Amino acid sequence: MPHNTATTSTGPVWDWAAGHGPVTGALSATTGALALATTGAATGMPAGWALAAGTAGAIGHTVTSLRERLAARTIAMRAASWLLGAGWTTWAITSGPLTWTALGSLATLGVGIGAAARSTLLHEEARELEALAAAERQVSRELSAERRAIAAEWVDRIQRVCGLTIRVLAVEMWPTGTGFTIDAELPAGGTTYDRIARESARLSADARLPHGCTATASQGIDQGRVLIDVTTVNVLAEKVEYPADYGPLSLLTGIPWGLRTDGRPVPVYLREQCALVVGPTGSGKTNMVHTILAGFARTTDVLTWVIDLNAGSAGLPWVRPALNTGGGEPVRPGIDWLASTHEEAALMLDAAVRIAKHRKMAYQDLMARANTDLLPISAQIPQIEIVIDEGAEILAAMDRPSKVLAAKILEVIRIARAMGIRTVLTALGATGAVLGNLMIRREGKVRVALTGGETEGMDLGKQFPGSRGLRVDQAPYKGSGFIGTPESPPGLFKSWRILPNQIRDIVAATSDRHPTLDAVSAKAAGPDYARRWDAARTAWIHDHTPTPVVPAEPSQGGVGGGLNLSALRAAEPAAESEADRLAREFREQIDAQFATAPEPSPTQPPAERPTSGGGLNLSALRDEDNAARTAALALLLAAGPEGTGASAIARALAAEHGTSRQTVVGWLKTWTDDGTAVRIGTGTKARYVHHSHAPPEGP
Repeated sequence: MPHNTATTSTGPVWDWAAGHGPVTGALSATTGALALATTGAATGMPAGWALAAGTAGAIGHTVTSLRERLAARTIAMRAASWLLGAGWTTWAITSGPLTWTALGSLATLGVGIGAAARSTLLHEEARELEALAAAERQVSRELSAERRAIAAEWVDRIQRVCGLTIRVLAVEMWPTGTGFTIDAELPAGGTTYDRIARESARLSADARLPHGCTATASQGIDQGRVLIDVTTVNVLAEKVEYPADYGPLSLLTGIPWGLRTDGRPVPVYLREQCALVVGPTGSGKTNMVHTILAGFARTTDVLTWVIDLNAGSAGLPWVRPALNTGGGEPVRPGIDWLASTHEEAALMLDAAVRIAKHRKMAYQDLMARANTDLLPISAQIPQIEIVIDEGAEILAAMDRPSKVLAAKILEVIRIARAMGIRTVLTALGATGAVLGNLMIRREGKVRVALTGGETEGMDLGKQFPGSRGLRVDQAPYKGSGFIGTPESPPGLFKSWRILPNQIRDIVAATSDRHPTLDAVSAKAAGPDYARRWDAARTAWIHDHTPTPVVPAEPSQGGVGGGLNLSALRAAEPAAESEADRLAREFREQIDAQFATAPEPSPTQPPAERPTSGGGLNLSALRDEDNAARTAALALLLAAGPEGTGASAIARALAAEHGTSRQTVVGWLKTWTDDGTAVRIGTGTKARYVHHSHAPPEGP
């Protein structure tokens, strides 16, 4: 029987589409001439035909070579090869091609053709390289001319506006095409760069730059040099989405917080630095907080704790995807701890202080081996970043609970730098009341000012002391402002716009990337940390969910024809519903997958209850309101024998619960698997019927 077998070639592989080289070309020409001469001599072909064919070939190759603009040497070599080959063939047909004289002369002719072809090939390659180099030199000359024009223009402008005569050493065009940087030498006599920096607004106006574009001066390679960044395209007005790449980051290699006006990301390094983010209402500060949390979520060596006394709104979007998986793959929260009250925030800050003090003692040997006085941060010993929304206002508040928290915040900032605990504080304005604390100014060297065009309470001189030429009206757009770090001077930047669906995607994409708190720190943190997700401490997350109204079951006699005793059902002890059972199974699955903290027994003394230092305790899910799932089950039951579909249920729940069709599909699949529902039909015609209304199975 015929069958397919794999054959393996062991010989050389010929590329029949490849062109001839010097050797193969000469070999082809000589063998062709020999074959033609032998055939012509045997058949009595007129010798003049070979000469005519060679002449035609020479003319044809000359024309094509001229079109290709080849060198005269190459054209002459090709024409001569055709004519010599045709002449030998004509002679061989007349005198006989198989004599030693004929064969020897043909071999000599082939060697000559090959050598000439090799020589002309090298010559053509040299000509091509020279042409490319000439084109590059032309581009360089044109670019140099443009740069020289820019240099001359700005030398005149700085002389006219600042009264200084500088010497431009280089002009670097930005790869993004949005501006350029001038590297210049300052005049002698002790002139400093800030003579130009303070005239930023006048230079921008003199250059007729578009709104949102600036000419800012900063320190050069030495104190006698200056760098002038000139933005020519307004990139601040555009809305820039958060990058779709959610790949891993590290605290030690920098976390991007936005884009400079030249299109490059702005990395921040927070191993030793705290951060202060200032932005009035409407400037994009909340979005900036989510951008910061997104960067921390993507890292492999950071645990994020969030304090937001405004109902925890900054951290809720990063927690809820772990609570509402919709029957899909369970995920961990995007942050490790969330505090929405003064009491919970105090527990968090006290735990941070205990961790910092215990790390100092427990990791002495590790730091000695690493020869450093800074705790080596890694995925095994993660840094703790405490993001405190409107934390600067807490420091300035006068009420007693806020004063207690302020003292704890300052203690964390003061003692925990070397041990890997840092803070990110936000504030509504750059005022003396907010920036008056010396500890904040000294430790918070990473500073952001989102202006949004707001001038009230935005003193950029206090936010960035020593910087000149910064004005609020330079960044009038939402999400735009200024950022300064110890590595880079303050300058304009644009914060990314991050959407709620991106937050959910980041939580899901980074769920398996979050580190767990090291055992040494977990022991110091104690039960306050281990039980941070307990029901009693996270019940507020679910308090806002409304209780659904379940439609009454239809009576046999039709609407209004029977006795409705639903009011009595509330008094009866209810058995575990299908929704509650599914929620319980979901909690068991997530506990098993993420090694969550063990549940305490209600009768067990508090001192004997187990704690978990590194696991995730989602016991708060036990009290989670299953309103949407219960409403979906009620709709399935109310549909009767006709049944319903996933799209119809999702539309009914969308307004009140915001439930997606994908979530409903997951519920229906689960109910079909456990017998709660029966699926009838396939594809788009599929409908689901509650088991109490399902038709009986056939014999």
